[in-house]
Amino acid sequence: MLAIAIPIALALVTVAVALSFWRLLQGPSIPDRILALDTLYVNTIALLVLLGIHLSRTLYFEAALLIALMGFIGTVALCKYLLRGDIIE
Repeated sequence: MLAIAIPIALALVTVAVALSFWRLLQGPSIPDRILALDTLYVNTIALLVLLGIHLSRTLYFEAALLIALMGFIGTVALCKYLLRGDIIE
């Protein structure tokens, strides 16, 4: 069952990554692009976790954790810049 579900999930999450990237490039406003970037981080994390399960490698889980941390910090920094005009105050 898992041998069938993981390739299907990998394909669907890959499509979600492509659509998020398209929205990042084509977004009509800055908040749309920030939201697309945040969604892209989440989809990339899901892709790495699925790939780690599929290949039975723990390195992918560590990479997903690093991307989650950097994605959170990046989203907070972009939102602060959008609201205030500067990041550190």
